[in-house]
Amino acid sequence: MNIQIAVSKINKYATSESGDTLEVTERPNGGMSVVLADGQTSGRGAKTVSTLVVRKVISLLADGVRDGAAARAASDYLYTERNGKVSATLNILSVDFITNTLVISRNNPAPVYLAHEGKIDCLTGDSTPVGTNRNIRPSITELPLDSGLIVIMYTDGVEHAGERSGQKMDVSTTLEAVLEEETPDPQSIADALLFTAMRLDDNRPADDISVVALKTVTADNDGVRRMTVSFSTNFGD
Repeated sequence: MNIQIAVSKINKYATSESGDTLEVTERPNGGMSVVLADGQTSGRGAKTVSTLVVRKVISLLADGVRDGAAARAASDYLYTERNGKVSATLNILSVDFITNTLVISRNNPAPVYLAHEGKIDCLTGDSTPVGTNRNIRPSITELPLDSGLIVIMYTDGVEHAGERSGQKMDVSTTLEAVLEEETPDPQSIADALLFTAMRLDDNRPADDISVVALKTVTADNDGVRRMTVSFSTNFGD
């Protein structure tokens, strides 16, 4: 099984620092986890909050702590550090090779989308951001690690795109269009959502936007683990 992960991010317009933080880490017993947090408000203050949450989760996952427990601990940690006055949304997307499952942890009102064999599903339901109370629990979904499974998660900059002009971002329609391609790669999926959200905001994003797309692909296993990273920046332009 080959796991492909792609990310597309952009800052809120005229803001030098994104309030979204994302990290990818290898799980100690096999697999990968993607951790995405969006700090309350935007700019440097939000970045500090989201970084605090993500680093706490990553450190716990590295110690073998399960995703749900890591999310709860990060929430309690933020609550203690900021006296319950600051919140952050949190998503953890994990490929666990021990259980051969995909684990989706949500502390984010924004849904997570799943696509498999031409069908698109949406994980919704109550989901509370971390940091405002003690004992906040994530919404957990665990799925078999089937080939061809696509998972898309994002911060609320996608959900709110177009609100200034009275247009509503339709995530389902955008995904349906890009998935009509025979074999869309994760980067194409993430870019399609990001660019659609940007167009609705006249290319001046009203909020930080981060999109993560993960796809499982059947592949010959030669025993070698590989990772490719491509990172774009305006520095030096």
